Amino acid sequence: MRKLNSTSTRNRIWLMSGLMLAVLLTCQALAQEGQAVVPATESGTSAPAAGTQTEAPGDPGQKPDKPGGIPTDPVGIAEAMGRPFTVAFIIASVIGVWSVIERLVMLRHRRVIPRAFVERFFMHLRAGRMDRTEALTICQQNDSPVADVFMHGIRKWGRPSVEVEQAVLDGGERQVSHLKKGLRVLNGVSTLSPLIGLLGTVVGMINSFNDIATAGAMGQTETLANGIALALLTTAVGLLIAIPAMAAYLFLAGRVDSLVMEMDRLGQDLVHLISAESLRERAVAIEPAAVAAASATQKTKAEK
Repeated sequence: MRKLNSTSTRNRIWLMSGLMLAVLLTCQALAQEGQAVVPATESGTSAPAAGTQTEAPGDPGQKPDKPGGIPTDPVGIAEAMGRPFTVAFIIASVIGVWSVIERLVMLRHRRVIPRAFVERFFMHLRAGRMDRTEALTICQQNDSPVADVFMHGIRKWGRPSVEVEQAVLDGGERQVSHLKKGLRVLNGVSTLSPLIGLLGTVVGMINSFNDIATAGAMGQTETLANGIALALLTTAVGLLIAIPAMAAYLFLAGRVDSLVMEMDRLGQDLVHLISAESLRERAVAIEPAAVAAASATQKTKAEK
């Protein structure tokens, strides 16, 4: 339980620090981009005279413009999005991958419900070779989620089945909350990544319309390329991060549900073994057998 608590704390720290850094960097980028917009008329260049011949676009001495377009390589995509959005998406990706790996390790079946421990535990209970103190000691030594659920029920050993069942349910609810804590981080990544992409879309559109308003770039696609590239790339990258994160979240949530169902079944089996009604029924069933064994022993002695 302590390991699960420390893991969930680290997850929350990672998520909050990443979100704060992304928001700060995005605000800084917006401020810098707002200050960097300079009208073309204030650039210091004068229009050519009426009699001056301008160099034609096809002249040999003129260097061809660099072909524009939306980049497809990782370095070009990072440059087109800008440092704030790139850093935010990198942080979201790292948090998402780390959360998936951590949950896959923590939600292993042999870690949550060790089969060897469960089989041996119930075998000793059914055979009557284990009392309350010994059962508690074994559960504490195992230190697994299902052992913690068993421990809550064993503390009510010999009580009515209603009390034992309620104790098992309380222990199960605590373990379910611990198992699902790591999934909240993954759900947060899948939810916030598209929102960051949407913010990039809005910023890109603002830049494009600002260029049109200040520089009169309605017919100049090269001038509008940066804003359009930012708008499209941030949306695409946000979705590329969110879709796998959501798929991993659904997969891990299904695994948690299956583990919870199995723990519930094992908890019901424990209630049927240690409740007062079950112990009374076993005592009644064992008593005739003990009487028959004692009479058989006496008969054997009498014959000798």
